[in-house]
Amino acid sequence: MQTDEINIMQDKEGIDALFLFATEGIIVANENGEITRCNPSSESLFGYDKDELLGKKIEVLVPQRLSDKHTSHRDSFNKNPHARSMGAEMQLFGLKKDGTEFPIQISLSPYTTTNGKFVIAFIIDITARRSAEEKLKNYSFELEKQVKSRTLILEEAINELEKTKKDLNNALEKEKELNELKSRFVAMASHEFRTPLTTMMSSLSLVTKYGEQNDKVNQVKHVGKIKNSINNLTDILNDFLSLSKLEEGKIDNMPEEINLKLFLSEIVSEMRSMSSEMQQLMEVYEGEEVVLIDKKLLRNVMFNLISNAIKFSPSGGEIVIACNVSVDSIQISVKDSGIGISKEDQKHLFERFFRGHNATHIQGTGLGLSIVAKYAELMNGSVFIESEENKGTTFKIILSNI
Repeated sequence: MQTDEINIMQDKEGIDALFLFATEGIIVANENGEITRCNPSSESLFGYDKDELLGKKIEVLVPQRLSDKHTSHRDSFNKNPHARSMGAEMQLFGLKKDGTEFPIQISLSPYTTTNGKFVIAFIIDITARRSAEEKLKNYSFELEKQVKSRTLILEEAINELEKTKKDLNNALEKEKELNELKSRFVAMASHEFRTPLTTMMSSLSLVTKYGEQNDKVNQVKHVGKIKNSINNLTDILNDFLSLSKLEEGKIDNMPEEINLKLFLSEIVSEMRSMSSEMQQLMEVYEGEEVVLIDKKLLRNVMFNLISNAIKFSPSGGEIVIACNVSVDSIQISVKDSGIGISKEDQKHLFERFFRGHNATHIQGTGLGLSIVAKYAELMNGSVFIESEENKGTTFKIILSNI
């Protein structure tokens, strides 16, 4: 029990990491407009020290001339809470601690817990964007004055104008994509985190109850449920942390000489603890054992593929992990006897957040396979799939061995 409790705390730290290390400001407020939590980026954005904002009204971050209107908007939002973005079409301003105002864009996402109703605000400083818009207006005005007498200058200015437009459009597209990802993350996380957490809380209570009754069988059963829930949370966190590092370009291919046969055998042995008692994990290896490869990237790929095979295979199903090392390539496959993937779903399988039509009842983020594809690409390789509904799936990774 003590180890399980430590694991749960470690998962909470992982969840907190997503909040603490976000580059945009994130503030959580209750229905009374009181700030209950804020990340370091938001404190830095508004010029406050750590935890200085906690307990303050959200209006402390709004210019005084807009404070009354904001309170009215907040009351209106509480009556009809819904996810929305503000600041794209209207001008919003934030107020720093030193009294400085600056333009911002805000995305609001309401949620409810047993402690009440809350709103998550994602805040972006759009000073640079407003500056670009102002610059665009100035260029247009100057061009109208000089169009007849200064043709050459006009052409140069048009080129600069087009560049400014392109930069502005790129910035807007990036903000749009970020907002879409945030919305999908909030929707997914609220569901995917709630399910295992609810299971853990319920099972912890039952473990205590069965302990008092000295019912070891049911104790073991519910401890197993807690472990499975922890594994699910860990998978979700690993997917998001991997996605974040990939987006930021912080993952490099760093090959080293390893005994691949032993390396894969250790992974399979570790993954057996995640499988059901009736599932069989089998290994097949052919070719040279020592290869040059990035074992950290490969480990993440194999964990993802094998955990998927376990998750989607029935009790008693057979999962085969095969490797063939030739002179010029390393081929690793994971074959399961699970629910399979339709031809239509296979077209979208490596897209972020995609879930197959027959897999919606099984927990997951829809990020794992897109991450696998990116890791394979980093290792100068590719991912291939063979599957048929209700007849199992085979994923094959082919990497260069040169």
